[in-house]
Amino acid sequence: MIKFDDVTIRRGPRVLFDGANFSIYRGEKAGITGENGSGKSSLMAMVRGELQPDAGHFEMPSTLEIAHVSQELDATDQLAVDFVLDGDAALRAIEQRIAAVEQSSDDGTKLANLYVQYAASGGYDARSRAAQLMNGLGFTTADESRAVRDFSGGWRVRLNVAKALMCRSDLLLLDEPTNHLDLDAILWLENWLRDYPGTLILIAHDREFLDRIVNRIINLEHGKAIAYRGNYSDFEAQRSAQLAEQASLFTRQQREIKHMEAFVERFRAQATKARQAQSRLKALERMARIAPAHVDSPFQFSFQTPLKLPRPLLAIEEQSTGYGERVLLSKVNLTLYPGDRIALLGRNGAGKSTLMKLLAGELPAFSGTRTDARDLRIGYFAQHQLEQLDVKDSPLGNLRRVAVECGLPGTEQELRDYLGSFGFRGDRVFEPVAPFSGGEKARLVLGIVAYQRPNLLLLDEPTNHLDLEMRQALAMALQDYEGAVVMVSHDRHLLRTVSDEFYIVHDGRAQPFDGDLDDYASWLASTASAVASASVPAATEAQTAAPLTAEDRKQRKREDAERRARLAPLRSKIEKSEKRLTQLATQAAELEAQLADPAIYAEAQKKTLLALTARRAAIGKETEEVEAAWMAASEELEQAGG
Repeated sequence: MIKFDDVTIRRGPRVLFDGANFSIYRGEKAGITGENGSGKSSLMAMVRGELQPDAGHFEMPSTLEIAHVSQELDATDQLAVDFVLDGDAALRAIEQRIAAVEQSSDDGTKLANLYVQYAASGGYDARSRAAQLMNGLGFTTADESRAVRDFSGGWRVRLNVAKALMCRSDLLLLDEPTNHLDLDAILWLENWLRDYPGTLILIAHDREFLDRIVNRIINLEHGKAIAYRGNYSDFEAQRSAQLAEQASLFTRQQREIKHMEAFVERFRAQATKARQAQSRLKALERMARIAPAHVDSPFQFSFQTPLKLPRPLLAIEEQSTGYGERVLLSKVNLTLYPGDRIALLGRNGAGKSTLMKLLAGELPAFSGTRTDARDLRIGYFAQHQLEQLDVKDSPLGNLRRVAVECGLPGTEQELRDYLGSFGFRGDRVFEPVAPFSGGEKARLVLGIVAYQRPNLLLLDEPTNHLDLEMRQALAMALQDYEGAVVMVSHDRHLLRTVSDEFYIVHDGRAQPFDGDLDDYASWLASTASAVASASVPAATEAQTAAPLTAEDRKQRKREDAERRARLAPLRSKIEKSEKRLTQLATQAAELEAQLADPAIYAEAQKKTLLALTARRAAIGKETEEVEAAWMAASEELEQAGG
């Protein structure tokens, strides 16, 4: 049992949390949650014995074998598989004793006993176990024989994870293990941790990852560490009930519920029978249920309405791209319209980020055509953009510079208010960016991207370094965004709640994927053996087909142009209906708020009540009419192949 008895932890003069009283029992899987800076990593450091409580008492059995993931890994010439094998310290110790006896003694009995221990400890299949761990985390067979120094920082983190999993531990400590993993590696790690027989303490900002693994939540907020039974969804339900008891937050909760319910109902009318749309509808319904648990979030922001919404925004046809002379993607065809919600799926290294760079215009095309709308304004979020911040300047200075460059200047107070919605308040807006955490820098870049009022958002792993509250705020903000979104993310909650359509990047192609995330997990499993055994991807039918002639390409362009012109009136009608439905939903929510006020039912307010009731009925009737028109236009567009 790991016991916290009235524990207090400080960072300098600041109290991270105090009065922590909870226990974690053998075999439990506990998730540590809380915003960045709340003390999660400090709590983990105390469990590792690297930090002592400033007050109270912490107790843990001294005999526990503890495994944790190191944050640093020296660049050495050691083979990757041997590095992972070092995680099994007991086995390595037996190997050392065998080597010592073989060199200094001819004691056959002693050597035989050591080999018996070696066999009992799984020594003969240890290398195979290490290889399986590496493969699950995305390494190839060839990677096993590469030197550690040959891997980049993110892949070295994966090696550290594999080494920790190789350890025969009683207690496993993982601090944000999914940060450097793609979705297929996360799915594999999730299954491995569910079967892990020891005690697990996990810090993660991925709600689905937490939901599928943990049975306890230790939440750090407002200087307290409070334990909850169940997974993250259970915690949200309990926290929602607690917040509802606070009168100051109850009204805001009701407003958030009404807002999300209105959006869900509007989307329900739009959703086709496609698996992706139905999956997103279920995710949105769940989001409506969990919204009350986050009403006191420090992050409340939205993407402003783009200045222009041309149709289409961007069209690329038969484009190929890559690096140097190497073609990584070929025959890419994608047309983006306002309201599109596309997520890119695929294994690590398949070319998802390459496609995002192609869409952003940061990577030139080797062939094919690209048509940008005259008023196209791209907002591109990628990890390398964190490095482009002026770290000597403040959040306010960075935002002001970009605001002037894009022709959207604001007063200092307007800029400060805007930064406040991303968690930068008070004197924080004037402090240099250099010492900010990765999460704070990611928030700042995301805020700067949103401020530019783009009509096409390209989000490449936007949730890396973001805590759960900021991820929730991002998911909420994207619901009302009127432009198009193309996204790469390993956060399944964000993918489920935002994406209507999936494209899979595989074998040098980017093509629509007819399925949801559960289908993608099945696809990964079915192709795993083929990917592992194939050193060179097999050519697809499309790749081996005869190339199009110049006349064929001209004819295709003419047909596509005629098709877009024919469908443009329908798309315009749908867009107008969607915009009107949004307006009606907002008006309905405002009326519901007024009708929820007990004072309106007083005798003196009878006329006002009747007027509000009549207006609410009129809005309901108009909503039905607009939805019917939207459905008719959508069905006509679908039948026309749009």
